[in-house]
Amino acid sequence: MRLSKNQLAVVALITANMIWGAAPPIFKWALHDIHPFTLAFLRFFIPALILLPFCWKKLHLKPNVFFKMIIINLFGITINIIFFFQGLLRAPSINAALIGSSAPVFIILFSLFFLKEKPRKKLITGSLIGLLGVMLVLGAPLILDGKLAAVGNLFYLFAMFGSVIAILILRGVAKKNDPVTLTFWSFLMGSTGFIPFFVNEVHHYGFLPHLTYQGLTGLLFGIFFSSLTAYFLQTWAIKYLTAADVSVFTYIDPVVTILIAAPLLGEFPDFIFVVGSVMVVLGILMAEGRFHWHPLHLFLKK
Repeated sequence: MRLSKNQLAVVALITANMIWGAAPPIFKWALHDIHPFTLAFLRFFIPALILLPFCWKKLHLKPNVFFKMIIINLFGITINIIFFFQGLLRAPSINAALIGSSAPVFIILFSLFFLKEKPRKKLITGSLIGLLGVMLVLGAPLILDGKLAAVGNLFYLFAMFGSVIAILILRGVAKKNDPVTLTFWSFLMGSTGFIPFFVNEVHHYGFLPHLTYQGLTGLLFGIFFSSLTAYFLQTWAIKYLTAADVSVFTYIDPVVTILIAAPLLGEFPDFIFVVGSVMVVLGILMAEGRFHWHPLHLFLKK
């Protein structure tokens, strides 16, 4: 059976989000012996060099598209990754996936307050439930783990905001441009934002002075999976799905994160994490009217 574009987009997003679900614990593990901005710069700059031969003849973008790509990658890569890695240094990696999966809550709130969409009772109620779930997980460290973890959770939230802004803008750009070319420019533009921090790390600590198998594993995972594979799949898939549909697939992330973080880092969800997760998922399902819907229904669309 030949799959339609919609069906292939679903497979692509499931794959991308499984990779990104594995990313927080793998990167947190790798940061024991590789500095965060060195990892961030290399995981995007090297993939840009790898992609260059495949899009050399298609590098030109219209000026308005080029400007949008600068904004997309400022928020979706530079800002997102800076706060994501800083969060990993301070808070459990499983929190990154849960806070990231709350993106639909903020997309809904954005639509209500800035796009002036007509509010519905279920939409408002569901959004508030999901928001309370996020706030519960964000604030729990102030009571249980101390201020450092709370700051880390806040950084995860900022990282998620960056990705939400990027997805909202990217859909219009992705529909009319080659995904390989867009992915190349994403990596090149995104890595440029890390250069000052990367140079500062190399100046103070040297270039990969204590790299072991942990840091190398994180670097190779970042280059070939979390960057090259996952970003390309999302950029291609978003041509055929809405931003809201794309955000729904982030539900996959926390499941994969927990499965890897438990044996790799000894991180296990506590009671507050579970309650917050349930509130986030139920809130989004209520707000979007998806109690009888799940992402695999998209697989049935032709």
